[in-house]
Amino acid sequence: MSVKQKIEVFQGDITQLDVDAIVNAANNSLLGGGGVDGAIHRAAGPELLQECKTLNGCETGGAKITRGYRLKAPWIIHTVGPIWYGGDEGEAQKLTQCYESCIQLAVTHSISSIAFPAISCGVYGYPAGEAITIALKVVAQKLETHPGIKRVIFCAFSDEMANLYSSAIEELAG
Repeated sequence: MSVKQKIEVFQGDITQLDVDAIVNAANNSLLGGGGVDGAIHRAAGPELLQECKTLNGCETGGAKITRGYRLKAPWIIHTVGPIWYGGDEGEAQKLTQCYESCIQLAVTHSISSIAFPAISCGVYGYPAGEAITIALKVVAQKLETHPGIKRVIFCAFSDEMANLYSSAIEELAG
């Protein structure tokens, strides 16, 4: 199975996906917030917040894993993306680290299917095209060396983001 065959785009609610793990675009506290973070916390239930309180937060670029509680996904991988400051503050490196950290946790926990939101593209202001390019590049590289990951879904909430992901995947296939 080629890397491209393992990657797909889904438009809709990440909390409804039936995968081994969903990725939460969290803030440093891991205690919930707006956007996808808030949606995941609401869907997973109050037990998620209780577990997150034991994790002592997370650094930007890092990732931590919790149970999925009321989600279809048994795992949630929380990662903290960078805030966009114009591109000269190491944002690309930190966003790369987010995807690398998530994939490493997936491998460690024998996760074979994982869904990512558009990390840092909401209130953190990362330009979507640049963020998607980084996401696909990192994930494609990691899929080459981690064959246990069989399915990666990039979840888009809007038509625009879904189209950007689909175009980038076509370019990746070259």
